[in-house]
Amino acid sequence: MSEPLNPQAGHRQRLREKFLRDGLAKLTDEEVIELLLTFGTPRRDCKQAARTLLKVFGSIRSVFEAEVSELSRIEGVGRNNIVAIKFIYQAAGRFLEQRLIGRDYLSSSKKVFEYLTHHFSNLKKEVFQVIYLDSANGVLALEDISRGTVRGAHVHPREVIERALNHQAAGMVFVHNHPSGKTQPSPDDFRMTRHLVHAARLVEVNVLDHLIVGRLDRYYSFRDQGHLARYEQEFNNYYNARG
Repeated sequence: MSEPLNPQAGHRQRLREKFLRDGLAKLTDEEVIELLLTFGTPRRDCKQAARTLLKVFGSIRSVFEAEVSELSRIEGVGRNNIVAIKFIYQAAGRFLEQRLIGRDYLSSSKKVFEYLTHHFSNLKKEVFQVIYLDSANGVLALEDISRGTVRGAHVHPREVIERALNHQAAGMVFVHNHPSGKTQPSPDDFRMTRHLVHAARLVEVNVLDHLIVGRLDRYYSFRDQGHLARYEQEFNNYYNARG
């Protein structure tokens, strides 16, 4: 006796064909989540689970950024669905990171910002990352130097400089997040940045900026606020005075 037809098969196939034909542009947010859930649910209807996910978390981005424990509480969302959601999200992050390698940091500022918001948004702990640049400001590598507690990341200037020398970098950009969402630097942020700028100048590596990423795509730039120029002038004054 033949197996009965899956009543959802036709609907899923139409969603897949719609995506292949038009991409995400013609899919609603609910259809995007529903199609993603079907990869981990071969037979069951995923429409209601997709609708619930969007209702609970509010947006596709928030669904992707949700904790595994939060996703598992949604009725109709199983372990395979969660694997698909987290895999797609992290694969997108790797794509954005690799898309930056070899690009000019300054002319690719939009792409850098896209990567930063994807990488740093919704993190529960503070992460300090360094973007290493060549002499033409092309991106050589991106590395997480420190992952800290909710109170802060521990960054050692010697490790940062060692990594810069290993990459033969001519410049660096520092980036870290504030899980609180606020972008105002702390006294430790100012102190650490000053030490890093001075240490980098000793080995003739330039620091282009230090960015603090908050929420709602907000960030604080030490370069824009004039702090890096002051630290660089302090360094120059000290060594000029010594002859």
